[in-house]
Amino acid sequence: MNWDKNILDIIKWNGEISNLNQKQKIAEKLCKRAKNNDVIGFGSGSTSYVAMLAIVARVKEENLHITAIPTSHEIAMFCTNLNIPVASLNEVKPDWYFDGADEVNSKGWLVKGRGGAMFREKLIMSSTNERYILVDDSKFVENICDKFPIPVECTPDSLCYVKSALLKLGAESVTLRLAKGKDGPIITENGNLILDTIFRNVDENLEKEISNIVGVLESGLFIGYNVIIEK
Repeated sequence: MNWDKNILDIIKWNGEISNLNQKQKIAEKLCKRAKNNDVIGFGSGSTSYVAMLAIVARVKEENLHITAIPTSHEIAMFCTNLNIPVASLNEVKPDWYFDGADEVNSKGWLVKGRGGAMFREKLIMSSTNERYILVDDSKFVENICDKFPIPVECTPDSLCYVKSALLKLGAESVTLRLAKGKDGPIITENGNLILDTIFRNVDENLEKEISNIVGVLESGLFIGYNVIIEK
């Protein structure tokens, strides 16, 4: 496919993207799945961002019509700037969904949420049966939490309670995620806080156990979603 100058300028404008060549190859493979009138869930993160640009290039080349369900305000704004119609889950159901991951193990379990959008990512992923996870070689791990913590989104009032409950579940550490561009913590698009949580023993029940804690909206642990790994 042709990565035209406008697309490459957008990648450059967005800053440095690690393993860009590999991510472009993954994106080129994924964009071939797009069909006219598809409704597609657009994930967050740099790999998904490159995939979005590849889909845009194909839409231009073949004059396709697609609709995006974005997982974050940022992706929604990119879609708008690239003339991709945007809809919500209340309006349409996704035919398929793509996203990246921070970690993936041999069972297809994922850690996501470095961008803080895990609630919408999980909601949109759960709304379709066709789910593609795009990962370069750096994302594969032997054990969950080898490289990144599991993010847990909770309401501000529940912060201390949720931290205590996570420790009781066996968390090794629980750290409030702080913002880089402002003083204080990261505030999610839902108005909540994020606790970055490291577990050394992750079993198939942990995702549900975290979700059952009062005050937790969602975690970035994804277990049993029957994803297709694209690499």
